[in-house]
Amino acid sequence: MQYAVRPRAAVRPAPFVPAVRPRPRRGRSLIDADALDVLHRAARVLLDDLADLTDRLVVALQEQEPAYRATVDHDSGATWQEVHRSLRHSVASLLDPRASREAARRCSWKIGATRAEQGLPLDALLHAFRLGGSMVWQALVEETSRTAPEDVRLLVHVAADVWNFVDEHCTLVADAYRQTERRLAWRRENRLRMLAGALLDGSSRIADLPETAQALELPEQGRYVVVAVAAAGPADGAAARAAVARDARVHWHTGVDVDHGIVLLGDDDPERCLPGADDPVPGARVGIGTAVAGLAAVGDARRLADTALRMCPPSGGTVRLTEHLPAALVMAAPELGQALADRVLGPLAPLEPADAEVLLETLEAWLECDGSAQRAGERLYCHRNTVLNRLRRYEQLTGRSLTRPVDMVEISLALTARRLRAQ
Repeated sequence: MQYAVRPRAAVRPAPFVPAVRPRPRRGRSLIDADALDVLHRAARVLLDDLADLTDRLVVALQEQEPAYRATVDHDSGATWQEVHRSLRHSVASLLDPRASREAARRCSWKIGATRAEQGLPLDALLHAFRLGGSMVWQALVEETSRTAPEDVRLLVHVAADVWNFVDEHCTLVADAYRQTERRLAWRRENRLRMLAGALLDGSSRIADLPETAQALELPEQGRYVVVAVAAAGPADGAAARAAVARDARVHWHTGVDVDHGIVLLGDDDPERCLPGADDPVPGARVGIGTAVAGLAAVGDARRLADTALRMCPPSGGTVRLTEHLPAALVMAAPELGQALADRVLGPLAPLEPADAEVLLETLEAWLECDGSAQRAGERLYCHRNTVLNRLRRYEQLTGRSLTRPVDMVEISLALTARRLRAQ
């Protein structure tokens, strides 16, 4: 509470004009003293009848502030005590500002912090404080009018100090509210991050799943797919996440190098979901795992998405694991993939590197063209007979047949292992 009468600086004679003396301030000081006496008389009456003033303010809050109406209905006793305590400190500050100031400030700060935790809107809280200040001022005027009507005019001299007190405590309440709100937001965000991280790591406990589902606003039972996004810069990553999340319900968990999105799928969504993920974003790599059932399996979905991400070329693009399952098998067991590549492609090692590369490039093109030498030749800018000659040479060097199904499976996986190792 500011002093009801502010101290006044001593008036000094102006330099270089010694003949001019300051005018005496005794008349103004007497008026201030009289005003202070009137204020104290009325404030003592308010303090003695504080319960009635509290009742009136609680009723006014119910009538004028909808947010407080629900609060009073929910716990009228606690609200009454809060209002009573605040009014007691406010009126006591009118009587003895020096002794009551810190207690009043602590009371207002606690109210601001408590109401932030309860979720009462800040506008409603500030309205309540201003309404309380207005009611206290009105009560002071009414009491003075009742006992000494001729002294009402003196209250004008302390009105500014009363309203400065109200403004000071409104500011205090707002600061406490916002600080508490930021602390609660940080706590919620940190808790949400921990729950989502445990879910993606596969370390989430079954008992935590209901809380996790509520925090992420995702159903515990549902079909999910995890998307892994890696980008060269923040802008590319944001563009890739926006493309993936288009028309999808997704929760993003950001990481140092990779961001993971937990995507809720509909019961009828096809395996090729999230069409926006195929939109090219320069510098961004996107890996989409296979669908899993329930939040409890999201950890498995994350590992599948990471596998798909590792298959993305460094230049960027999207890899859907469902379309690259053989490569995923090789990726899941890199030692076995390397052993298979050595066995199937090893016989080409004695050749000149450029010569071996031509044979392997031809073999890959032929497989990608579904065994068509004509189309493979068009892709490689050579005649179909050249393609056939290279394929026969590969068969002669390795002892494998491109018409034997078992050999074809091993060749395809070996080429995949080689390509992944090169990436």
